[in-house]
Amino acid sequence: MIDFEDIGYLKNGTERQQLAHHVLTKHAIFEKLIAFQPILTGTIPINIDIPSSDLDISCYWTNKEDFIAQVQKSFAAEEEYQLRETIINGEETIIANFKIDGFEIELFGQRIPSKQQNAFRHLLIEQQILAEKGEEFRLEIINLKLQGYKTEPAFAHLLKLEGDPYLSLLTLSK
Repeated sequence: MIDFEDIGYLKNGTERQQLAHHVLTKHAIFEKLIAFQPILTGTIPINIDIPSSDLDISCYWTNKEDFIAQVQKSFAAEEEYQLRETIINGEETIIANFKIDGFEIELFGQRIPSKQQNAFRHLLIEQQILAEKGEEFRLEIINLKLQGYKTEPAFAHLLKLEGDPYLSLLTLSK
């Protein structure tokens, strides 16, 4: 089982995972966010990324202003930097996007511990499904993503899950 809380696993992964590790460590992204429990989520950790996939980093804040201040201080000078506040699933959410060394990065912060956020929960469920279903299934997911599907809808489609794919995937948690 991969320890997703430590990005060290990326060093021995695919070429894209190794490149992601290099960018994240070279720019000390996780060190700058250490107070906010950063965890890399999304497709790159589980090798279902496509060329347009970004680096998704889930963060936990207890003080929204402190999180915004740290994100601004650390990343506002980066290419295509944007920060916005929104409500997702009834939760105040801060999302920052920027580019570093060719990687799009999205910081996703909520007042929910990172390991309890849906992105991390989806990551664990998707990793388990991929382990059970094998390489052909992984390639089918990638193919759907190349056709424009988002990750959770691709899993829901192949698994024939009903309803909201983001919620229905969570029902598969073991």
